[in-house]
Amino acid sequence: MTDYTKLIDAETWAFIERTNSYYPPDTIDYTIAQQREIYDRMCREFFAGYPQGVTVETSAIATPTHNIPIRTYRSAPQPAATVLYIHGGGFILGGLDSHDDVCAELCARTGYEIVSVDYRLAPEHLHPAAFDDSMSAFAWAASTHDRPILLCGDSAGGNLCAATAHATRGHAKRPAGQVLIYPGLGGDRSKGSYVTHAEAPMLTMRDLEFYKHIRTGGQDRSGDATLAPLADTDFAKLPPTVLVTAQCDPLSSDGEAYRDRIVAAGGRATWFEEPGLVHGYLRARHTVGRARESFTRIVDAVAALGRAAWLW
Repeated sequence: MTDYTKLIDAETWAFIERTNSYYPPDTIDYTIAQQREIYDRMCREFFAGYPQGVTVETSAIATPTHNIPIRTYRSAPQPAATVLYIHGGGFILGGLDSHDDVCAELCARTGYEIVSVDYRLAPEHLHPAAFDDSMSAFAWAASTHDRPILLCGDSAGGNLCAATAHATRGHAKRPAGQVLIYPGLGGDRSKGSYVTHAEAPMLTMRDLEFYKHIRTGGQDRSGDATLAPLADTDFAKLPPTVLVTAQCDPLSSDGEAYRDRIVAAGGRATWFEEPGLVHGYLRARHTVGRARESFTRIVDAVAALGRAAWLW
């Protein structure tokens, strides 16, 4: 068993304990409705407000079958890039409010337009509903914005960003870059962080199995790159990619594996594994020094990709 008392500092433990007070580790044993209620309350408790100068507009993207709600954040009259932000939540939780302040801060610190995407959630909408919504959001952004479109997402949202990047490689307008924050990309669960950090605070292998099965309705979708980007057989021509993972997280090895596949295929990718941090640490960016530094790394990566500048 990994000794987290040595890896995780006091600030991060305080964040873990505060999170657990709102969102207990056994939350996946509750009903989906109860899980959403618990998660939404936790997000409200961690809400940090908007930076000065950020304007927000909530609207929707029309598709032939349904509308996809979006929230657009602006802090500059002529933003140099648009970022599609796809939120985490295990494919069953979250929405426009859960990552509201994160998007506002990303907007203020980069000057870019941020568009948060409220994709359809499981189990009401099984895979590929969330992926289809991410693809529709990118198609809408590419057709309505004459500027670079970046992808950025955390956890489940990182998965959807990567799947979208893979699926749009042949399109006339493709993502200019992607920043994936502790994403689940469908890596080998028999080794690496999946074993070392199977019982990590904030996210365990039991949690991951639950989310995996509920997303597909229990169907075996192995080999489906729209579900697990690491299942793809081709990693060429992907956009410049920055992966930022937490050391104390079963998903961390996915960041390393994905970087290695892109680099081996001749692409550009870099991976940061943040020492002593845990899954979900974006909510700790104002209270934990390590999380604050990591969020700055994320902001800098988004800013650099929007300028078509590769800094690493």
